[in-house]
Amino acid sequence: MATGRARAKAREAPRESVFAERFAVFAECLLTGVWIAVASLPLVTWPAAFAAGSRHLRRRTGHEAGGWREFTADFRAAVRGGWIVGVAGWAAVAAVWIDVQAVRAGIPGGPFVGAVGLLALLGLSVAVLRAAAVWVPGVSWRTLLADAGRRTVLDPAGSFLLVGGLAVVACSAWIIAPLAVPVLGAVAAAAVAVEERHRHRHRLR
Repeated sequence: MATGRARAKAREAPRESVFAERFAVFAECLLTGVWIAVASLPLVTWPAAFAAGSRHLRRRTGHEAGGWREFTADFRAAVRGGWIVGVAGWAAVAAVWIDVQAVRAGIPGGPFVGAVGLLALLGLSVAVLRAAAVWVPGVSWRTLLADAGRRTVLDPAGSFLLVGGLAVVACSAWIIAPLAVPVLGAVAAAAVAVEERHRHRHRLR
């Protein structure tokens, strides 16, 4: 009887440790979302914030030490070139907003132009997220975005997953604005997972 109980506890222990590990990663994602939101307050720094958040999550899943100090150091390194990407992103948002106004005004061809602009904005957002997910200090954002743009097209399944993540952020902000803050960490984690999946599949070919 005692031996049977010992074996049962031995089987339950790994399950509990796996659950604890997954819950810890989930909690870390939520905390990272708060860090990303704070770092994105200057608006043009959002690509660098996601890059630092993604690298923090990669360290966490790789069982490496790291916290707020490492996140801050990564953010400072990423923002050197990342702020230009942030400006370009907001310029794209402004262009799409103009397209939407054209649709509302009933300008001929407005719906088509608006749809194209929206799709282009989504593609750009996904490419930036994928670039941020693999960012490391010293790598050019131009190189990262060029490679991420190709992966965005060649890996539609992963790209659609990130579009879904962005939709969740938008819905969370629409329902209860503070909910969108921790969800940002989940989006960063999704980008990391998508890139890891793509790298693994590419390695097997």
